[in-house]
Amino acid sequence: MTPKKMINSFKGFGIYNTGSQPRKKPGTAPGTVEYLGRKRVEKISITVHDYDPDHAESISIESIEDSRPYLDNPSKTWIKVQGLHDVEKLKSIWGYFDLHPLIQEDIVNTSQRPKVEHYDNCTFIVMRMLSYSTEHHAIDSQQISIILGKNYVLSFQETDQPIFEPVVERLTIAKSRMRALGPDYLAYALMDNITDHYFNLLNILGEQLEAVEDELMNEPDENTFQQIHSLRKEITFTRKAIWPTRDMLNAVIRDESDFIQEPTKIFIRDVYDHTVQIIDNLENFREMIMGIHDMYMSHVSNKMNEVMKVLTIIATIFIPLTFIAGIYGMNFNPEASPYNMPELNWYYGYPAFWGIIIVVATIMVIYFRRKDWL
Repeated sequence: MTPKKMINSFKGFGIYNTGSQPRKKPGTAPGTVEYLGRKRVEKISITVHDYDPDHAESISIESIEDSRPYLDNPSKTWIKVQGLHDVEKLKSIWGYFDLHPLIQEDIVNTSQRPKVEHYDNCTFIVMRMLSYSTEHHAIDSQQISIILGKNYVLSFQETDQPIFEPVVERLTIAKSRMRALGPDYLAYALMDNITDHYFNLLNILGEQLEAVEDELMNEPDENTFQQIHSLRKEITFTRKAIWPTRDMLNAVIRDESDFIQEPTKIFIRDVYDHTVQIIDNLENFREMIMGIHDMYMSHVSNKMNEVMKVLTIIATIFIPLTFIAGIYGMNFNPEASPYNMPELNWYYGYPAFWGIIIVVATIMVIYFRRKDWL
């Protein structure tokens, strides 16, 4: 694919859902639950994944009460909630697990910064899921909330996209590490899955950067500048969303928690290393896009200088010609003045005038060419 075609294939590239939303009114009491985001699914769905080393099953339920048989047995249970717009239904889930009001508020306040908070009965983790939407040709962002309890994991997401399908598939593998270890390992797997999506997005941003850079070296136009501006916004947005994840993972590793075991922290360190690598790549992308922007402005400046150079040379050539034409364009009466112009009455005066004009112009053009100005 040529750079021009690749540029056109990314014509709609942008930011589809930034996670931004109207803020609550100043003075609202802490713990006030109010969903201000967009309704991104028709109906909230609840899926229970129950597993242990010997079995694994998945079932959709209508009410959180239907999960009681799974939560009461010694197995591990993952309850996946998709959709956040129905606050009343969410409250039934939160009440069932006795979640702190601040956790409830943060789940539906989908502009949260990635973070981890430890409570008496659970550990609360917030991350941002970034992916490329082929439908909207843009970056899609949504908040993922993970709650880790004694023998369960709760996950809340804004859409019904199967972003955790690889984790579900791993649960079906008998005698796997996923099924043998505790729910903290499942929470790690969810965080690792989110981080893997960052790499996919980086690949798309990298391809776009290369396409814009190649286009800049060939025939940049106004569309190139628009792509540069769009890429700057996307890279800045992605960096802003991912950067706090490093601090969050570092806190998970260092903080003492009753719900995250030391063996699992070794795997979380691997996610931390991946996040550092992603941030390094984003920093490189940011430097590249700034360099590309400077190159484009230099190209525009050089192009303008070339135009001014041609206009200046043309004007310079016409300066002596205009001077000569001005001299012989003076309307002095040769009969009334002793200082007359004999050329005005000369039979070959007009052809001689044009001959002088052509000779002077030719000499100047030859001079400019020898100076490599033309």
